[in-house]
Amino acid sequence: MRPNSLVVTGATGGVGRALLHTIEPTAYHVALVGRDRSRLDAVMADLPKGLQAVAIEADVSLPEGAQAAFAEATEHLGEAPTHLAHCAGTTLLAPLHRTTDAQYRDCLAANLDSAFFTLRAWVQGRVKASDSAGAAVLFSSVVSLIGVSNHEAIAAAKGAVASLIPATAATYAAQGLRINGIAPGLTRTGATERLFATKGAEEQITAQYPLGRYAQAEDQARAAAWLLSDEAGWITGQILPVDGGFTAVRPMVRLR
Repeated sequence: MRPNSLVVTGATGGVGRALLHTIEPTAYHVALVGRDRSRLDAVMADLPKGLQAVAIEADVSLPEGAQAAFAEATEHLGEAPTHLAHCAGTTLLAPLHRTTDAQYRDCLAANLDSAFFTLRAWVQGRVKASDSAGAAVLFSSVVSLIGVSNHEAIAAAKGAVASLIPATAATYAAQGLRINGIAPGLTRTGATERLFATKGAEEQITAQYPLGRYAQAEDQARAAAWLLSDEAGWITGQILPVDGGFTAVRPMVRLR
């Protein structure tokens, strides 16, 4: 049986790289999309055995970048990609009164704009295909579900992504497209490593999560791989919190 075709944006980030090592290597032909050619080359050099992939340098926060990435992916993969994992994005921790215009615009571009333009380019390819079925997963955040201090800009951006997912899922369900999202808790990757730098930071972060630990990239990658798979074939328009209980559970606090 012919493998599905998968585009992974943000492929050089922690979750994107973990996803490449989580999916079944023979299940997909993959197009890796990122903005830095040298980092893409490093990911290509570390692919799991048997995974066929091509690297595409593009900035999907721009409409022309997203269109170019999917045009190149379609050429290399031989079809409009059937699956999408949009792992691109950044985080911003700053209170509202200290968030500059440039920081806000960059946050929206990296998170909301990239999600909108990438999802649009993927959908455009699928609706033209003879068999339009496919699956996409995007990343929102727990800060779009619950108020967390100093997260105003990123909450606005990720909250918009969380709204984009069910709206698009509703529009294209009749074409057989499944579109879901993940709302991660704090996940330790290169992008968030600075949050662990100060003394006691790791202990403080860990204490926020009912299951007693923060997330690793592999936690998010496993959830994304499942949502893309046929095992989740009757799920669409959903946002799955992968957050160690952060948004749903309030454990009993015991005073010593």
